[in-house]
Amino acid sequence: MRIRPIAEGDLEELQALARETGVGFTSLPDNRDFLAAKIAATTDTFLERTPPGRRNYFFVLEDEVSGQLAGCCAIEGEVGRETPFYHYRLGTLAHSSVQLDLHRTIDTLFLCSDHTGDAEVASLFLRPAYRGGDHRHERNGALLSMVRWLFMAEFRDRFPDKVLAEMRGVFDEQGKSPFWHCLGSHFFPMDFDEADRLTGLGQKSFIGELMPKYPIYTPFLSDEARACIGKVHEQTRPALAMLKKEGLRWEGYIDIFDGGPTVEAYLDDVRGVRLSRRCVAEIDPGLTEPSERPRWLAATTEMAHFRAAWVGRGPDADGTLHLTAAEAARLEVETGATLRILDTEEDAS
Repeated sequence: MRIRPIAEGDLEELQALARETGVGFTSLPDNRDFLAAKIAATTDTFLERTPPGRRNYFFVLEDEVSGQLAGCCAIEGEVGRETPFYHYRLGTLAHSSVQLDLHRTIDTLFLCSDHTGDAEVASLFLRPAYRGGDHRHERNGALLSMVRWLFMAEFRDRFPDKVLAEMRGVFDEQGKSPFWHCLGSHFFPMDFDEADRLTGLGQKSFIGELMPKYPIYTPFLSDEARACIGKVHEQTRPALAMLKKEGLRWEGYIDIFDGGPTVEAYLDDVRGVRLSRRCVAEIDPGLTEPSERPRWLAATTEMAHFRAAWVGRGPDADGTLHLTAAEAARLEVETGATLRILDTEEDAS
């Protein structure tokens, strides 16, 4: 398994991925024209032809045996520069009465665009056939999640100081969002899937035009809707756990449609950025593929030909990383190439 930038020939496979993502996965709608435009835009970005504010880096996880795309992930260079990037910010209002000797605090939701200009890690999806179970697939999710930190560390000057991730919110057994049903559905003349589809296609102006401008008092919401605030979809829990391990935290921002949390951090504080480092590759014909669970992640340092994969060992004391012939082929490198590596189990403290 290896990570690489998406390419023009991946359109069919990417649309197949989009069909499998399910409800609430806003960033990858099942729309062929949109997906083709996404591929073209990310190609321009990797070739460094895109100005700041419009850079989108989209990666795919490729099964080198079958050639099938097993998953995807992305980095949005700066959110909110072309279209507004909305959240609800969870706040508190205090009310008191001297006469009655009462003091109350009420949770509120404020519509805001506080994250404008931040980077976003997004679109992480792994096909069910490549999740867990088989030892060959047990770390595919981690590979998709953590490769973005190596990329951002290597090309640090292309990214802002803060990074965020929007997490899919709670849906019931019928695929319905209690938060949307109680709140958003009263302001948008459409169902959740249509609002979600329009947002995924970048048509977000209707949010600012139709959503209330005044704070929403959460006691007015149903118990089911309030229970969704800051909570994630069951399938999103592993992704959230990996982000928390890297140092991202929930600071009170939620998705305006499903109430899912947005986690964030200063980029330089993220574990994978802080602990990754460079080394030099050396192909060793005598090495064999390791049988134990991999812990070292390696990535190339050329943007247009970026590749990343697990490797079976860390570097020597002199900074040399010995690769098997298969690992070198997977990364498309030769002896003497510079790599960025990360020990994914190293203690961040």
